[in-house]
Amino acid sequence: MNIFKYLKGDKVMWVIMLLLSLLSILVVYSAVVTLAHKYQQGNSQYYLIKHSVFILCGFIAAYFVHKFRYTMFSKVSLIGFYLCIPLLLFTLAKGVSAGEASRWIEIPGLKLTFQSSDLAKLMLIIYVARILTIKADKLSDLKNVFKYLLLPIGIVCVLILPANFSTAAILFFNCLVLMFFGGVNFKIILKIIGICIVFAALFFCIVWFAPSAIPGGRGPTWHARIENFFSGDTKSNYQSEQAKIAIATGGIIGKGPGNSTARAFLPQASSDFIYAIIIEEYGLVSGFMLLFLYMILLYRSIRIFRDSQKPFGSLIAVGLTFSLVFQALVNMAVAVNLFPVTGQPLPMLSMGGTSIIFTMITLGIVLSVSKGIEDKSDEKTEMA
Repeated sequence: MNIFKYLKGDKVMWVIMLLLSLLSILVVYSAVVTLAHKYQQGNSQYYLIKHSVFILCGFIAAYFVHKFRYTMFSKVSLIGFYLCIPLLLFTLAKGVSAGEASRWIEIPGLKLTFQSSDLAKLMLIIYVARILTIKADKLSDLKNVFKYLLLPIGIVCVLILPANFSTAAILFFNCLVLMFFGGVNFKIILKIIGICIVFAALFFCIVWFAPSAIPGGRGPTWHARIENFFSGDTKSNYQSEQAKIAIATGGIIGKGPGNSTARAFLPQASSDFIYAIIIEEYGLVSGFMLLFLYMILLYRSIRIFRDSQKPFGSLIAVGLTFSLVFQALVNMAVAVNLFPVTGQPLPMLSMGGTSIIFTMITLGIVLSVSKGIEDKSDEKTEMA
């Protein structure tokens, strides 16, 4: 039976999605042992089944999404962008908190939570691709770039920032990269970067010298993370130290599946620091292979960008894939202590319902684009 008769689009992407999902099930089942003892009387199967169901739902979502014509997502993003603003505001005001940050909205009656920033990331990137396509002839000066692109990007990022600084920063960077691919004058992008550096320096000074002045109460947390990262204090930098121990003891070939010891000491072993557990159990070789798989994903999206004659399709393909790969690189950099702790999950591998579903939907949209490369229809007419 040829399964690819039903799975259209880039076959390599489908294979990578399957490989990463299978690895995710294996590693999450191993990494949740401590979590299971804490919350489920040692029943690891609870998390295994839950995680597997989310992955299955993610594949179903990706399958149905890739069947749609990708131009449909232009109109969806227009509605989604305006929907995200009240959702993000509601999350800040009434959201479910994790630590000091309100990042989730509880779905009544289902005992499930929904991370509004995941929807906002997806909608904003597609919305930016839409503007780059429709308003291409008006984006030759900074004033119009600010009006059509920077203003909506800034609104979404500012609403995400109080609860999740790293997500807001990564999303803004992803949008800048998409603007570059979309043909915005490089001098304008450099001016934007210069302005951002000034604001970033001012923001850093506030975080460093007056963290309590930042709305939302996250200032002291950001200050502590930066201070711990640069101080090298192993006691205060506990998570990063445990991740480094896991990586060091894993060696070249690893301890073997299910043999992690760091999972008992490493907070967020099944989510934020799952890359360290992968290396501990499967070795540095597997760590590099995982990085290679993400690079292949990015390469395949660049091929779509190169081969597609449709501006909107090529932009959402490269923009969405770059956002996933860049997030993966940030997660890996945190695990090896190159970056301060950010709280970014590893796409398609970390445990987390919203993250998995939206990652699969994202790749489903990219697959929809790759499926329609040979289509000769008028893209802009369909987007209107």
